[in-house]
Amino acid sequence: MTLLNDPARPSTSAPEPAEGPGAPAGAPRARTLGAYVRAYVALCKPRVIELLLITTIPVMFLAAGGVPPLWTAAATLVFGTMSAASANAINCYIDRDIDREMRRTRRRPLALEQVTPRGAITFGVVLGAGSTVGFWLAVNALSALLSLSAILFYVFVYSLVLKRRTAQNVVWGGIAGCMPVLIGWAAITGTLDWPPLVLFGVVFFWTPPHTWTLAMRYREDYALAKVPMLPVVATERRVALESVLYTWATVLTSLALWPVAGTGPVYPAVAGVLGAVILFEAHRLLARTASSGGVHLRPMRFFHLSNVYLALLFTAVAVDPLLPWSG
Repeated sequence: MTLLNDPARPSTSAPEPAEGPGAPAGAPRARTLGAYVRAYVALCKPRVIELLLITTIPVMFLAAGGVPPLWTAAATLVFGTMSAASANAINCYIDRDIDREMRRTRRRPLALEQVTPRGAITFGVVLGAGSTVGFWLAVNALSALLSLSAILFYVFVYSLVLKRRTAQNVVWGGIAGCMPVLIGWAAITGTLDWPPLVLFGVVFFWTPPHTWTLAMRYREDYALAKVPMLPVVATERRVALESVLYTWATVLTSLALWPVAGTGPVYPAVAGVLGAVILFEAHRLLARTASSGGVHLRPMRFFHLSNVYLALLFTAVAVDPLLPWSG
């Protein structure tokens, strides 16, 4: 259930030499209990999970028309976190060979041999099974099935099929990262409806430009690892142009929530302002590809702004139902 390729954090394990081919010289290897715990937590990609929760929680407010039931919300967050951690850990197992090649990922636990491949895959499968059973028993069957389908899609469709074979990998692979909005809605209502499908579309269109601008920054890494991200196989101008088109689709889809969900005036106002800002930055990136020849392109400006855009947009989704004049 992951949305993006997160910038890896430096390891904080005890500084003992790593062993095995591909490990960076002087890389720390887990030896103490605390180091093992940190290594397994890193397998879960916590910063990716944070972004997924940003989309899950507000949808529960929207589905409940206010504050959702505390127990249901807490169970959804716990088992949703386990589900996302499962997909991320299994992804680390699958990608352990290319993670050793990329500067951005070479300090992940498997690349540093802080965790064994068997330990990582076992950890991921146990988390996935636990999250599915937890959703089924503590929330409802639909949320359990959606959670399991997100894990399976991310592992088998994105990680094993799409990622290393097509430049459209994050377009269709990003479907797994859209699932939390459906899970959040299903957890409260036990059904699906048009509002979560619209928000599913928002995350779906948001994911490619968000990920492509990160890949522009780390283009050499992906090329070295032979991962055909769009910035590896296409010109910067084409990447920027497609990012503009997907950003327009994101903004227009976000505005469609207003009539579909019957929100109050706060959400469309926030969506309109945020949309104008993110579109301005997307068009500026495109203009720079034409005028600077790639010099001072600064794609990470769009990447970081897109994080802020999604967080604030979904905050508006959560706040709007709490206001007295909300529809």
